[in-house]
Amino acid sequence: MLTHKLVTDVVERALTEDCPWGDATVAVSIPAHLEFQANLVAREPGFFAGGAVLVETFQQVDPRIVITNLVTDGTAFSAGDVLASLSGPAAGILTGERVALNFVQRLSGIATLTSLFVAHVAGVGSHARIADTRKTTPGLRALEKHAVTAGGGINHRFSLSDAIMFKDNHLAALGVTASSELTEAIQGVKAKVGHTTAIIVEVDRLEQIEPVVAAGVTGILLDNFSVEDLRTGVQLIDGRCTTEASGGVHLDSVAEIAATGVDIISVGAITHGANALDLGLDAS
Repeated sequence: MLTHKLVTDVVERALTEDCPWGDATVAVSIPAHLEFQANLVAREPGFFAGGAVLVETFQQVDPRIVITNLVTDGTAFSAGDVLASLSGPAAGILTGERVALNFVQRLSGIATLTSLFVAHVAGVGSHARIADTRKTTPGLRALEKHAVTAGGGINHRFSLSDAIMFKDNHLAALGVTASSELTEAIQGVKAKVGHTTAIIVEVDRLEQIEPVVAAGVTGILLDNFSVEDLRTGVQLIDGRCTTEASGGVHLDSVAEIAATGVDIISVGAITHGANALDLGLDAS
């Protein structure tokens, strides 16, 4: 969840990193009384994300800086569009410029890439939803997951604390290989937790599906399945739990994956593989 405290802390760390002892250039060249106006301008089309960190960055540098006409997160824009206007002390605007741009360029890039995946799925009339993963920049997860929602995606679990999710290495560590062992292991876990705790199990073979479903799980993650096996897996599960496809998902394959009938398609690339969008702060 994107809270004010989290945004405040992230921005404070970023400014400390970028300006630990003040802005040397500004200090010797920009008079304290000098006023400045600038616009945040899109140099390529996309979806916007990061308004909260943009505002917080300039407020921490100098609370006299005024930001107006800020578009809301999730807004689609074209090249040349003005996404926000700034006015106030030139020293503060110049000092905060790079940190603010780093945030909104990164987050808008994530929102934009997410929107492309969402559009590809919608294009085949699928009910599948695009979800992120935990493949995020350390310390920036909440911001990046927020950007995913700005692009029309949904959030997977935020952290390891949020749900029970058995992946292949968990099963390997437990030595759970046979069908009956899978069912018993999952049922043993269910007996230890509350009834509201989600339990998701990753499988990589069709023969694992039935013993997992038999244990009464919340969802099954079909990992690195071929499109044909995904379709078969969805038919075998037959609505008894949520189905999720993951692994090897790209823009050129996501529509075909969605057409198999899976409920969720998790895509690590929308966070770890997104390019920063080209946005600039231009004098007005």
